[in-house]
Amino acid sequence: MFAEKLLLHVLIILIPVFIYSFFYDRSKMGYSPVVIGLIQGVAAFLSMVFSYYSFGLYWDLRYVPLVLAFLYGGPIAGVIVCITILATRVYMGGDALYFGYFSCILASIVPFLFAKRFLTYPPLKRISVAILVGIWPSFISFSILFVYLSMGNTIDIQSDSVVYISLFLTIHFVSIGLAAMLEEVSIERQVMKQEIQQAEKLNTLGELAASIAHEVRNPLTVVKGFLQLLQQNPKEQNDYYYSLALSELARAETIINDYLHFAKPQITKPEVLDSKELLTDIHLLLEPIATRYGVRLEKELEENVKIQVDRNHLQQALINIIKNGIEATDEGGQVRITSRANRKCVEIVIEDTGKGMTKEQLKKIGTFFYTTRDKGTGLGTAVSIRIIEAMKGKVGYRSEPEKGTEVRITLPLYTE
Repeated sequence: MFAEKLLLHVLIILIPVFIYSFFYDRSKMGYSPVVIGLIQGVAAFLSMVFSYYSFGLYWDLRYVPLVLAFLYGGPIAGVIVCITILATRVYMGGDALYFGYFSCILASIVPFLFAKRFLTYPPLKRISVAILVGIWPSFISFSILFVYLSMGNTIDIQSDSVVYISLFLTIHFVSIGLAAMLEEVSIERQVMKQEIQQAEKLNTLGELAASIAHEVRNPLTVVKGFLQLLQQNPKEQNDYYYSLALSELARAETIINDYLHFAKPQITKPEVLDSKELLTDIHLLLEPIATRYGVRLEKELEENVKIQVDRNHLQQALINIIKNGIEATDEGGQVRITSRANRKCVEIVIEDTGKGMTKEQLKKIGTFFYTTRDKGTGLGTAVSIRIIEAMKGKVGYRSEPEKGTEVRITLPLYTE
């Protein structure tokens, strides 16, 4: 019965490790000293409440959570557990109340001294140090116990009590070692997760830098070539070379501006607009392009729908999305723009009868520099989605190969 009771305490001690390991992976508060102190304090409280009474003594593993709290949570966590143990001791009462106070305070000294530098040790050394530090509370506890018993002249060392003490110390050290190992596994997993995230960021940054360099280098190479031609032939075809060089520089500027808009959209001029008026203007702007592609550009717009947005940025985003639909649609097809409002938002739906996209392509929509067109840079869609999201809107895509694509844009409805 004695061993079973202490093994129950081991389970109580291990539960906090799993609990704040769970929060550590999912929340910034998961590894705070206060959280660790409170959870380990609960473990110490349960250990004392469910202690095993034998030989006139209460056997429990209350000091294991104390050691773990000091070492893995820091001084604040350890002090919280120490206060919890003292408060529980008051609640339980008994003859040796002051000896319990004295024992708890002395047992906290060595773990407190190791608290600040413990996490600077290597993982394997931390496990060893945790077990060694765990010796101190056991030594203090039994020393004070013998002092208390000697004062009452009730010392009677029996063979059974020696077995109990040996078994208690064994389970005590095993529980600390096991809990420390689980703590180290949790820390290692989190460190590995951070390293993977950092590697992904560096990889993304490398791909981004390579893509920007590639896209900007192309127009600059053209400009360089034309300037060399101008140097060799200062009077021949100057106007033609100048116009091409300027157009390529404008293209490079557009790429850089799109990247900046993607990184941090500047929504600086929000104004209240009628969505029908805005979409009608966009329809007029893009109708010549649709005609050139042989595509019908239709609209069905609800009236008196107010939105508060940055007109220029939203217009840029919608033009990019609608233009993508036009360019993806074969001659004779159509692109349809509809808008409708409900109580909280306005939905702008852009449907085309183009070639559509597969599920794999849909997953990549909005990824920087991803495009389904041969001449696209992949910036337009990413920037458009980023702009709409910066205006507290949402963009959703639905598409099937050879059946077209539907883009559903949701924007908050303006209310006075």
